[in-house]
Amino acid sequence: MTIKDRVDQLGDLLIEVFHVVGLFVVGGTIVWSAVSEYLVIMQHDSGFASLKDILLLFIYLELGAMVGIYFKTHRLPVIFLIFIAITAITRFMVIDMKSLVATDKFNLLIMVVSILVLTASAGLLRFSEDRYNTKDECVE
Repeated sequence: MTIKDRVDQLGDLLIEVFHVVGLFVVGGTIVWSAVSEYLVIMQHDSGFASLKDILLLFIYLELGAMVGIYFKTHRLPVIFLIFIAITAITRFMVIDMKSLVATDKFNLLIMVVSILVLTASAGLLRFSEDRYNTKDECVE
């Protein structure tokens, strides 16, 4: 084995360690943030979670699922980023509907069209994954 081969192996090992440590840091941060937000929700005077709170928890869930899938498959599921964007826009619309429409009537239309484009993108990604992935690339 040459020195170059050993250096390449060391480089591969360092990259793998960086990925694992990075994923644990990101995953831990997501869990920490989700638990912190959940504790804040539980302290609401109303005694229940609002729709905006539930949607925020869904964003954390989707982020956690994305990290978990990447950890298992070493592939970033881009479709989860699209789901997160759709949920974030929906949450923004729920929270700020009055101010969204008050400033400009087209803001609501822009948000709805954005969700439509993201949904079409997710559908296209799902279609292309099913159609063009080889058996080695398919995630079960």
